[in-house]
Amino acid sequence: MTSFLKDGRSQSVAIWLVGVTVVVFTMVVVGGATRLTGSGLSITEWKPVSGILPPLSAADWAKDFHLYQATPQYRQVNAGMSLGEFKSIFWWEWFHRLLGRLAGLAFALPFFTLLALRQMPMRLIWRCAILLALGGLQGLVGWWMVQSGLEHRILVAPERLVTHLGLALILFCALIWTAMEAWSGQPRARAARSGAWPAASMVFFAAVFFQCLLGALVAGNQAGLIDNDWPLMNGYLIPPDYVNKAGIWATLAHSQAAVQFDHRVVAYAVVIAAVGIAGSGLNSQVLMGQSRALALAVGVMAVFQALLGVATLMTRVPLPLALLHQAGAAILLALATALMWRVRRP
Repeated sequence: MTSFLKDGRSQSVAIWLVGVTVVVFTMVVVGGATRLTGSGLSITEWKPVSGILPPLSAADWAKDFHLYQATPQYRQVNAGMSLGEFKSIFWWEWFHRLLGRLAGLAFALPFFTLLALRQMPMRLIWRCAILLALGGLQGLVGWWMVQSGLEHRILVAPERLVTHLGLALILFCALIWTAMEAWSGQPRARAARSGAWPAASMVFFAAVFFQCLLGALVAGNQAGLIDNDWPLMNGYLIPPDYVNKAGIWATLAHSQAAVQFDHRVVAYAVVIAAVGIAGSGLNSQVLMGQSRALALAVGVMAVFQALLGVATLMTRVPLPLALLHQAGAAILLALATALMWRVRRP
């Protein structure tokens, strides 16, 4: 047991972390559904513990519906909505929050159990403690985001949506990285020379992560509902309404044309880089085995994700395609994370 802990390797810890990663991935996809169905503001109170139970009586449903009717979204968008229609959006948000609670339990209970049994590798304890703190912070950020749409807006603030998704993706990637660390343990040999691959993989990961944040801005501004032609935007290479006269921040964060254009341009860069990584990986004398497979997977997934994005845009963001596109973004980010980890190991 002592050598096991010193080695820093635990397949059971790795499997547990992969399980939590799957829950977080599901949360990201369901979070996209709550946004696309306009469900995110249907629950107007934050009850971390008691909120696990949905309304159980007609009186409970009437109370929650009454609270929603006081929001700008109801008054300006959904006025006249029936109780049955309210329930259809309520369940999406409730399920999203339930997954958050389940993710917290799925992480915290095994973590403290492993600590009590002294079966957690020492080198992973502080990392897992940080992951637990990130999970708690994500719940707070989620409520902070929802609050932005309860008083003066019909949607949550796009920049808060970006923060919420960005933190979820940081947690998602950190779980993957830590799971790979747990599965492999400490490096047992000096890493072989891998040339520019560690730096290149890091830059590519950063580009994919940034592109995910731009996607959140597109979603937060409902920018996928305009300029639905491709490769031009309403017939223009650069949309004439790119600039918001209110200033730089209003343009970059709130202009529908700007956020969609930026998302397109970065997508092209990501695809070119991913195809370059795949080609270089197949011809590399340095990358072997898993690293080469991951490089190829990154290229294939990036091309598929770009084609999926174009299809989603040109069909005006139908729910199934939009959710598949969001899932594809998370999968590409996961592959970029795995590649970044793998090229640093012998």
